[in-house]
Amino acid sequence: MVGTVLTLLVVGFALALPGTWILVRLGHRVGILDSAGVAGHVKELRRIPNIGGIAIFWASIGPLAAGLAALALVPDLVAAGLPSLPTHLDRIADARGDWITILIGALAIHLVGLYDDRRALSAWPKLLLQVAIALGTALFSDVRLLQNFLADYPGGEIVSIALTVAWIVVVVNAVNFIDNMDGLAGGIAMIAALAFMVATILTAQWFVASALALLAGALAGFLVLNIAPARIFMGDGGSLFIGYMLATLAARTVYIDTDHAGYALGSAWYGVLMPIIVLAIPLYDGVYVTLWRIRRGKSPFIGGHEHISHRLVELGLSKRRAVGVIWLLTGVTATSAIGLGLLLPWQAALVGVQLLGIFAVMAVLETSVARGKGDT
Repeated sequence: MVGTVLTLLVVGFALALPGTWILVRLGHRVGILDSAGVAGHVKELRRIPNIGGIAIFWASIGPLAAGLAALALVPDLVAAGLPSLPTHLDRIADARGDWITILIGALAIHLVGLYDDRRALSAWPKLLLQVAIALGTALFSDVRLLQNFLADYPGGEIVSIALTVAWIVVVVNAVNFIDNMDGLAGGIAMIAALAFMVATILTAQWFVASALALLAGALAGFLVLNIAPARIFMGDGGSLFIGYMLATLAARTVYIDTDHAGYALGSAWYGVLMPIIVLAIPLYDGVYVTLWRIRRGKSPFIGGHEHISHRLVELGLSKRRAVGVIWLLTGVTATSAIGLGLLLPWQAALVGVQLLGIFAVMAVLETSVARGKGDT
């Protein structure tokens, strides 16, 4: 099955690259270009198509939907092509409804993003739609955070659903917020997807691993034409979808098994923090920018140049180098998070110290630039 997952990584890339190239041509031909957004949004408008999210969506969701359909309609044919699959068929069949729910949620949030790219949804309707999609996902699937842990407590299911909705909405907006420079959001999301993919391969969660492989491959194919100087942007149709997929797939992953000491990702309770650490850089940036804007009486959903990427450029780095630095930071947090539950408490604490150190450096850089501009 590892070979199948790695093959799907290539499939995602092979579908996204030509799809993105076609969208570049189509966007210029019909005038589907970068738009100004809602009133007050600060951005540099460029004559570049912002529909790249369509290629990412179909390159990752298309094969996933086709695979689910094939497993439902012709399972024997699929099993013949994948000899290692039959032992997993029962588990896949049990989870089919959950995956259909995830696919419907992915399509819904992708369409919200595409509409926003053209019509510029205001902040509250956009947020309410995200909450509704996240709530539907949590209610009609087993995408639930800490479900097993909270099951024994009164109201545990409600708390699990609430946490899941909050998680999905926060990650969706973190990815959306950090999509502010060529190649930035796509690269961060690809690194995160690869980290989660490794974790699911180690724990034999093959369908989740397959979905992550397709997503990572699709992002890699898109990045070929999105790295500076970008020829296409992902738009909200891409960033909202990517955030949703990362959040839901992370929530479906089992990070610890307290009943089995030999579990591949460990049995220590703090292993459940892995997704937060993998996505630490976009989450930090989203929290920092939100607090910065609220403190100044601004809407956190109205874009500006307060992100870490902009601060690095203001410190003298080129945009390419700023993106590279943030990719590297994401790589550090993502690799340190894999197998967190295997570490001894003092080793896990060191990972936490490392993360706090990264946050401290980012905060120093951001506040130094802000003070220099008189934005304190």
